[in-house]
Amino acid sequence: QVQLVESGGGLVQDGDSLRLSCAASGRTFSSYSMGWFRQAPGKEREFVAAISGSGGLTYYTDSLKGRFTISRDNAKNTVYLQMNSLKPEDTAVYYCASRRTYPAWNQGEYDYWGQGTQVTVSS
Repeated sequence: QVQLVESGGGLVQDGDSLRLSCAASGRTFSSYSMGWFRQAPGKEREFVAAISGSGGLTYYTDSLKGRFTISRDNAKNTVYLQMNSLKPEDTAVYYCASRRTYPAWNQGEYDYWGQGTQVTVSS
């Protein structure tokens, strides 16, 4: 069982930056790929980014490449999402998730989920 706890969300202005963190329980964190997803009001949850257990492979949804960066610190059992040049359309609840094998964009392939952290970008 893996427990995930997101933090770092909040209210920011258009153009600001924010870094989300996701802390994981357990002693085998480096064996899990991690993903970030988001769900905007009235919309389905969507893939944002994913990273392999070693951190050597990263994937992003095309529309966010260049603005968002996923990274991890296996010594701290934490994965991060650095979000730059935030826009009002980035407003959503952001979730982290984990799975045992390679990174995936399909949320159905993830085994464990955090409770989410709200990010609100005002114009």
